[in-house]
Amino acid sequence: MNVSLQQLKVFVAVARQRSFTRAAREFDLTQSAVSRCVRELEEAIALRLFDRTTRQVELTTAGSRLERRIGRLIEEIELTLREERAAHEEHTGLVVVACDPVTSSGWLPERLARSAATFPDLIVTAKEQPQHAVLAAIEQGEVDFGVLCDAHVAGADAFHTQPLVSTPLCAVLPQAHPLASGAALHWEALRSTRTVTQLVTLNAEAGTRNVTERALNMHRIDAARANECGHLAAALRMIELGLGIGVLPVDTHSAALPASLVAVPLVPEVSVTTMLVRRRNRSLRPNAEAVWALFAGKELPDRAGASATPGTASANPTIKGATLEPMPCVPDEEALMRAS
Repeated sequence: MNVSLQQLKVFVAVARQRSFTRAAREFDLTQSAVSRCVRELEEAIALRLFDRTTRQVELTTAGSRLERRIGRLIEEIELTLREERAAHEEHTGLVVVACDPVTSSGWLPERLARSAATFPDLIVTAKEQPQHAVLAAIEQGEVDFGVLCDAHVAGADAFHTQPLVSTPLCAVLPQAHPLASGAALHWEALRSTRTVTQLVTLNAEAGTRNVTERALNMHRIDAARANECGHLAAALRMIELGLGIGVLPVDTHSAALPASLVAVPLVPEVSVTTMLVRRRNRSLRPNAEAVWALFAGKELPDRAGASATPGTASANPTIKGATLEPMPCVPDEEALMRAS
């Protein structure tokens, strides 16, 4: 069966107008061209679509059924094509970003708010998943790109990454804890069973477990794990309730840190890197590219009706070592952990 979209559109127009002449004017065609188009369609599908007389044009039963269904399909096709064109020409449409639990509860919401302010006609949604699921969603094209904490992954050559923010691992303690008074805390202090009985850390879904475990093993910290949480907020609440001391990636001045807790940097410093991740050798749609640039803190070009949001320039003081171009994921044997 060889049927063209033009034939279907002409058929729907004739059915709507009940006239070959009026349908011809709609498409700027001759009446004979419209008649030939409908005749070829009828021959291709082996169905009579119209009963023609000298006075009127009426749909057959088959024609009436097809007109309703094909009309809806053509509208859907045209809407899809318009939306896709708009997504490439303007900052409109939908961009889906996958993220792990650490970035969803810390770094990401502020960037989503910036996107909403900068691109009011563009919908940017976050899809929170465990780190391995984020990488799978990126690789399979289910999302536009992802935001992760570190990226020790198998098949790292399948991805490009751009590092954004380095956050040190800190000991998170209640204000009254004996270890909470210093400006920094040596890892060895966590060995003492007198002051540290249990640790609260993040689990594998959060994407920071490998970095934390390597640091604890390096410094021979064998305190029991009270809990391994997926979300930073859950870990902080457990520490508030006296269930253990946290070893967590926390900005010491973060507004997310409850007033009852303090974050003391652990030394030698070990950092967790927040990074953008996209599939290698796969270009982003223009609207997703604009969101990537905003997330990366790049200056955005002015456009009609909008300008770059203040604070999105690459001079953002919280970004350490960010590069302007994507870089390969660090293979597992090359640790992102930095110890000095």
